[in-house]
Amino acid sequence: MFRFESPEYLYLLLLLPVFGALFAYSNYRRKKKIAAFGDSELVAQLMPNHSSFRVSLKYALLLLAFMSGVFLLARPQFGGKYETVKRRGVEVMIALDISNSMMAQDVAPNRLERAKLLVSRLIDKLNTDKVGLIVFAGDAFIQLPMTSDYVSAKMFLGDITPALIGRQGTNIADAVKLSMRSFTGSQSAAKTIVIITDGENHEPGALEAVQEASAQGIQVNVLGIGSPDGTPIPVSGTDDYMKDRNGNVVVTKLNEDLCKQLAQAGGGIYSYISNNNSAQKAIDGQIEKLSKDDVESKVYTEYNEQFVPIAWAVLLILAVEMFVMNKRNKRIGKIKLF
Repeated sequence: MFRFESPEYLYLLLLLPVFGALFAYSNYRRKKKIAAFGDSELVAQLMPNHSSFRVSLKYALLLLAFMSGVFLLARPQFGGKYETVKRRGVEVMIALDISNSMMAQDVAPNRLERAKLLVSRLIDKLNTDKVGLIVFAGDAFIQLPMTSDYVSAKMFLGDITPALIGRQGTNIADAVKLSMRSFTGSQSAAKTIVIITDGENHEPGALEAVQEASAQGIQVNVLGIGSPDGTPIPVSGTDDYMKDRNGNVVVTKLNEDLCKQLAQAGGGIYSYISNNNSAQKAIDGQIEKLSKDDVESKVYTEYNEQFVPIAWAVLLILAVEMFVMNKRNKRIGKIKLF
């Protein structure tokens, strides 16, 4: 793969037509002055060694040197070939609840933003591990496939809002099943699912899905978020709260019992996300405990700078330009001036 590290310098190439136009205008003015001076044949006899071809050649060489210098500033690079490398780490699939109830503000600034902050810090702690991201509400879909590109993971994390999924609800079963299918085919790497939810499960099968994951050797951890006492859900852009069909304010509560059952069935831990860092420390420690093993990753090779060959090309062009005389070589026959 070919690329420029500093492509902004390529805009300097727009000067080439300007330089060409200036040279053409200069030739036009010179010919006009010579024509005003006298007969062209007589002028040619007075300047027998002058070669307009060589003048043009020298200018063309200077333009070529300028163009090569621009490419040099833009730093052309070759590389980008994928290589499969082995890293020692754990595969972590994060299943994040983005249902409307996650907008409740019983955890500052709200449940979803607090959960995203925890995930961001979790990614910062990863070293040679791979991470993937699934979002779910009434449905579940992959926001980011399993990767060791932590920069991309945090970028995709920042784009998450409840608007990503039109069908509301909290379908933990689908999130777990999709997580199971999203791991790599490695048989030796430790695998874990981290579910972050308020536990208001509106679909059946969550416990069965977690038990299936555990049977396949996949650990399931659950981080609960929200108040067990319940809190209303604010409507974005207003001072009002979400209401049901009967006009009653909807109150969302953390279903801590379900979260604990899922964590127990998955062989993992349950931790409550509050405004302190206890849940952060708990999940970081849990991932650290998992056995480390080789995980295959496809990564880019480093790009190779092409500075040296282009620099030599510039020097060679300038050297040729210096040795090209403005005068005609008598051995080559006469070349007409006009």
